[in-house]
Amino acid sequence: MGKRLRRIAVLTSVALFVGPLTPGASAHPGSAHTRSVHAGADHSNTARPRTVVLDGERLRQTKVRLRHGDPRLREAVAHLTGRADKWLEQGPWTVVDKPRPAPGGDVHDYLSQAPYWWPSQPPNADNPWGCPYVQRDGERNPEVDSGTDRLDLEKVFDASYDLALAWHYTGKRQYAEKAAQVLRTWFLASATRMNPHLDHAQFIPCKYDGRAIGIIDFSQSYTAVLDAVAILESGAPAWTGADRVGMKQWNTDFLDWLTTSDFGRQEAAAANNHGTFYDLLVAGIASATGERDLARRTVRDAAVERVDPQIAADGSQPQELTRTRSWHYSTFDLVAYTRLAAIGRHIGVDLWRHRGPDGQSLFKAVRYLLPAATGGAAWPHPELEFHRFAASDVVHAAADAGDRAARRAVPLLEEPSGGDLWALRPAAEQLDSITG
Repeated sequence: MGKRLRRIAVLTSVALFVGPLTPGASAHPGSAHTRSVHAGADHSNTARPRTVVLDGERLRQTKVRLRHGDPRLREAVAHLTGRADKWLEQGPWTVVDKPRPAPGGDVHDYLSQAPYWWPSQPPNADNPWGCPYVQRDGERNPEVDSGTDRLDLEKVFDASYDLALAWHYTGKRQYAEKAAQVLRTWFLASATRMNPHLDHAQFIPCKYDGRAIGIIDFSQSYTAVLDAVAILESGAPAWTGADRVGMKQWNTDFLDWLTTSDFGRQEAAAANNHGTFYDLLVAGIASATGERDLARRTVRDAAVERVDPQIAADGSQPQELTRTRSWHYSTFDLVAYTRLAAIGRHIGVDLWRHRGPDGQSLFKAVRYLLPAATGGAAWPHPELEFHRFAASDVVHAAADAGDRAARRAVPLLEEPSGGDLWALRPAAEQLDSITG
């Protein structure tokens, strides 16, 4: 971030923190506003976060067990805080800090480039991009990581989640303050905020200014941000009433774009992991903003509109098996399904228990992965870069949902790089993440 933008980010973050108060409130140490802002700095705080995907009561109980000295949890927290500590010295990030704006010309518009599209010609003065671009599935073009917002967005998602969880389990103020700064800068501060749409996600040079499938830039991870915000709202220092209102409004506007725009409608119609992740995003934001009927309908409809056509009778996912990264995409799609099922649990829809006309189910889809996930057999489909640990979280999710085969498999799973954090954040993540 340039010096000028850093100054803007700091000033706007400070303004958002100290300025907005509810009518009649004051900033004196004994005021109700100050007490609400500083609540939770004590490690003994055991409020239940009203999370969207994660089980807030489980988070609360895990914190109690940690306080009573559970050695396994202490080890997991050490891994978590190691990640969070690294974020303390990074960011905040903003969409306005890129070398050129998105095609629409507004620096506040998010911009990303299609990851699997490559120039077919050497760039030159007359053809600086090397157009036309051609697709090479599963092969990531390194140029997409420069000049766009994609990497910074991933840092916002990962940092806010790690930091909020670290504050929840340790009570250390610096984690909450940093998470709040990261979120304010990207979503709330007027000088640095992102506009709540994805009109220019995954553009292809000389071909498209944006594409509907670019919605997956958000849908694959943004529900973790919703949970990070919910954790901060359980009493974190530095997270204010104005922040709460601002995030709800941003999410409301974004949900409106997702459900009414042409791009949103196209992604909703996708027949592979893009459609599943779209449902996850809509259900998550709807739940977070109080649109519970929309959230419930989205999860309920996913049983017939996603599980039945996308999962075969043997548990395989035919759409994902056609990819050059079939293992990655099979686990990837199940990340969306298991997180969607977690949202359903909060709103009275049990996606795990659904059985399609040919016996399709999430349990069967997870069981299909178990031989390769446990090291018992080779994965029999194309995979450019096999990582056994990629399935660990979805197996954990099935085990927690009651599947006996998954429970037996858990001790045989490969630990992800950086440690197994399931006990602290029991909701699946894509552990071998590639973008696109």
